[in-house]
Amino acid sequence: MKNNQASGRQEKSMSRRTFLGTAAAAGAFTLVPRHVLGGPAHVPPSERLNIAGIGVGGRGAANMAALNDEKQNLVALCDVDWSNAAGTFRRYPDAKKYKDFRKMLDAEDKNIDAVVVSTADHCHAVASIAAIKRGKHVYCEKPLTHDVYEARMVAQAAREAKVATQMGNGGQASEERRVLAETIWAGAIGAVREVHIWTDRPNNGIFGEYWPQGVGRPKETPSVPDTLDWDTWLGTAPVRPYHPAYTPFKWRGWWDFGTGALGDIGCHSFDPAVRALKLGAPLSVEASSTRVNDETYPLGSIVTYRFPAREDMPALKFVWYDGGLKPDRPEGMDPNWQMGTNGSLYFGDKGIMAGHVVMPRARRDEFGKPAKVLPRSPGHYVEWINACKGGEPAGSNFDHAGPMTETVLLGNIALRMQLRERLFREALQWDSEKMQFTNVPEANQYLRREYRQGWTL
Repeated sequence: MKNNQASGRQEKSMSRRTFLGTAAAAGAFTLVPRHVLGGPAHVPPSERLNIAGIGVGGRGAANMAALNDEKQNLVALCDVDWSNAAGTFRRYPDAKKYKDFRKMLDAEDKNIDAVVVSTADHCHAVASIAAIKRGKHVYCEKPLTHDVYEARMVAQAAREAKVATQMGNGGQASEERRVLAETIWAGAIGAVREVHIWTDRPNNGIFGEYWPQGVGRPKETPSVPDTLDWDTWLGTAPVRPYHPAYTPFKWRGWWDFGTGALGDIGCHSFDPAVRALKLGAPLSVEASSTRVNDETYPLGSIVTYRFPAREDMPALKFVWYDGGLKPDRPEGMDPNWQMGTNGSLYFGDKGIMAGHVVMPRARRDEFGKPAKVLPRSPGHYVEWINACKGGEPAGSNFDHAGPMTETVLLGNIALRMQLRERLFREALQWDSEKMQFTNVPEANQYLRREYRQGWTL
């Protein structure tokens, strides 16, 4: 059956919360003086945002450049490593420079409207909530937080403060994500019962290592570089000696600082499935992996989530692979289709979707193209800018990003070395409302870290 016959059903099934905010346009705003709206958290569309960056080397540099391209004002820049951030500092010489984001927020409170958080994962939550409590709009890199508990708290804080938010999974604004959802909703592959997603991280076998995993703590204790504030970089994490194995960027594979391959890529690749398949919290999670230790994530892992039936959709098995592991090549795929080092497969009763392409070819030809029922995005950063100025919520605002981050991070708990023997025998059963595992109480300690003294949400 051609897809256009189902367009009425598609529109009825589409939730307003799906791809929230992507239809906002700047021309729809009303020009109101800022003082009438009540301070820096309310920015009229006629004005540029005054933005501060926390963590402005690496990914933070790219975020600053994107917002500068959108003609926003970059007024303050903070980074604990002034060598790593030197390029960003040179590009924006008029912005004030800081090493400690707490001092920056205190000093610049009246001068900034919004904050971009691009630190290591373990400081995402404390930096985001510090800004939210001051009424600042927040853009935070993915994953939204390091821990499940933090994700719940950050989303709640943003909701209560009524600030505009966006997580840094830019692909959510793409055309492909919308086509995938529209195709599934139109019934192109029938009811979807399994999803398989894979990545080459932390290694890809071509360009070498993205970051180290499956290694122990280094024994050497070199001197801290003069340009680095190591104590502030440690932030919420337990104290340990400095080593270049941790920073810059290599922190992602360490339990104390990062969230491994799953945390890095999961918030990108889970997102289209969460939206198209209307996924809430999983019922259970289980995992298998290469050898794991208590310092770094394993070299490769497979994590399986089980989701309940939802609305008109059946129960779902959702499998994640990293470290170069992949599912078997399905039967019926186009002969020239390559699995690739990163990809996804959606298995339905009538066919398969590889990425956003329906297979086999015969089913694709029969189906045609889906009707457009979703609003298209003006751009990932523009969504957030518009939301800060009173427009619709951005597509990956924290009401969406928080629960999805919780799901992603549950998988890391299933990889914990301390739970390995127990989890050989059973999956972790998850009660999202109570925010606890119901069958393995000792797993609950990994939902929330103990911060070191001096750091708090």
